[in-house]
Amino acid sequence: MAKFEEVGPRTPVTEGIRVDMVHPRARFWRAVQAVAVIVIAIIMLIPVYGILSTSFKTRADVVSVPPKIFLFEPTLEGFLFLLTDRAIIAKGGLEAFQQREDLNWAERFMAERGMEITGLSQYTFRLRNSLIIAGLSTIASVVLGLFAAYAFSRFNIPGKNDLLFFILSTRMLPAVVVTIPLFLMYRQLNLHDTHLGMILLYTIFNLSLAVWLLKGFIDEIPREYEEAAMIDGYSRFQAFYKIVLPQAMTGIAATTVFCLIFAWNEYAFALMLTSDTARTAPPSIVSMLGRGGIEWASIAAGTLGFLIPVVIVTFALRQYLLRGVTFGAVRQ
Repeated sequence: MAKFEEVGPRTPVTEGIRVDMVHPRARFWRAVQAVAVIVIAIIMLIPVYGILSTSFKTRADVVSVPPKIFLFEPTLEGFLFLLTDRAIIAKGGLEAFQQREDLNWAERFMAERGMEITGLSQYTFRLRNSLIIAGLSTIASVVLGLFAAYAFSRFNIPGKNDLLFFILSTRMLPAVVVTIPLFLMYRQLNLHDTHLGMILLYTIFNLSLAVWLLKGFIDEIPREYEEAAMIDGYSRFQAFYKIVLPQAMTGIAATTVFCLIFAWNEYAFALMLTSDTARTAPPSIVSMLGRGGIEWASIAAGTLGFLIPVVIVTFALRQYLLRGVTFGAVRQ
């Protein structure tokens, strides 16, 4: 087979011919990659669809054999059972209660099943606890971790490597190992079953992750930017606020998401160190028991409601997370 060498500069005609000759193979591999991504995405979304579909099923549809995966009549029974406390209506007053005209749609829905809504359930209260504890602990972890990471990145601190290892070592022990000492300490300090105790605990455990993640991002920001700003008259804090902070937003967003996910999903500490006042959603979802059996639809609805805040935060910070993939490509 004859070999042809390219002589002289490429013209638009020869460039187009070269691209057309290579393009079909590249198009094939691009299609293969797209199909692989779609297949992986579908596999990963199967549990999410299972939760979503179960939350809109009746109790009979949830336990039906064979299982009803797509063909079922949607209902809000699981959400109503999740969000309300109910009492069984006596048979003598059931008919009169069902004929009342002042009932809203939720009360009428429960009346058809022989129950009366008596108030909101504990799930709404515990979901609020999760929002308060996870939100405040995440903010505290990111703020403290940002200042600590900047100090480790920019200043010559004696024993810096040892201090960084000590900070990281706080995440090495499993939660079960330190739960009993923390329980005894919290009982002595009156921090058991308090919002403050859980916020402090989650902040401490997230701080090591925040310091190490943010230090890596700040190390990638050239020092010359700050030095030039301070030569122009900026103070150290002004240079940090106006130069470093905007460029570190990708790292801050990624750190915020990771810290929020840990504090939001944490189970062992929330189970052992809280009982009623500061109990969060994860321990309460798995303990949902209905009348005569487990309310699987309510558990699925509670899980779905528990996923939504993290999805919202991650979606709101998506542009920073995507930019964080290429962070570090700043040329000095």
